[in-house]
Amino acid sequence: MATIDRQTPTLALAHALAAAGRGLPVFPLSATKLPALRSPHRGEQPPAHCRGECGLPGHGVHDATTDPSAVRALFAAAPRATGYGIACGRAPHRLIGIDLDVDPAYGSDAAGALRQLALQHLFTIPPTVTVLTPSGGRHLWLTGPADATVPNSAGRLAPGIDIRGSGGYLVGPGSVTAHGRYRLAPGTAHLTPAPCPRALLRLLTPPPARTARTGTSSAPGLASGAATGTGSGSGPGAPATAARRGEGLVQFVLAAHEGQRNTRLFWAACRAYEHGFGDALADALTAAAVRTGLPEHEARAAIASAARLTSGRGGEADGAA
Repeated sequence: MATIDRQTPTLALAHALAAAGRGLPVFPLSATKLPALRSPHRGEQPPAHCRGECGLPGHGVHDATTDPSAVRALFAAAPRATGYGIACGRAPHRLIGIDLDVDPAYGSDAAGALRQLALQHLFTIPPTVTVLTPSGGRHLWLTGPADATVPNSAGRLAPGIDIRGSGGYLVGPGSVTAHGRYRLAPGTAHLTPAPCPRALLRLLTPPPARTARTGTSSAPGLASGAATGTGSGSGPGAPATAARRGEGLVQFVLAAHEGQRNTRLFWAACRAYEHGFGDALADALTAAAVRTGLPEHEARAAIASAARLTSGRGGEADGAA
């Protein structure tokens, strides 16, 4: 674990200035990976929704800048900062962060899940800047086109894969947190962020709007035709139709090993509800989870959680990785 001492803030500023010099908007972070400056609007009633328009620092990712003088001023106002955040989705790079988590306790293999997606959707991840996290995970840096807005998401692509896009940020290499130091992976320091493959970009950007009758979007792991049909999954023959459409999701749940069962079930249920046939597929997903050894009450609780999450999702929350 990295030691936090009196030199840490100085080094954090140096790393942040170097990143800003490469066109990456930065702002100071605390050892908890949260913005180091408190909001100037704390305690205001009603709560302010200012994103920096007031001209004062303390707006998190919205403080991010590439101007060296402004970076120094931010760090001077945050003398205990131990790291820096890099704002995603901002020109000129329009950074997209692919956060591959490692969680041995739950059998998470995000890198393997990304390889599976790449095979399924026919893309390859090009050599690019890669940051190693204290937990053993890694952040892949990609760039997006000006005409695409990539939202933040957690586990939407696959368990353990989080995305940092517009409004989100990545912890920059050289930052020190309570859990350790973020470092550039060997052999990637000389690289620049590579363009996001088009096939992957299509998975990351919001799907076209669906009408009540016809779904037009697609998602990884769905069987062929899974994104078409009635929007609610109701009507004559709906359970049978949903079972056919969700066959890929059921198989995904059946392939779970111990430690993966709940995570895989929750992910599959989220995808089913997002595509309008969650209720109709719930029994099939429950049966699949029970076959892997998950108690029925836990399976139904996970599916109910997925239903609540997707019904209230108007967009992913901002986040850090």
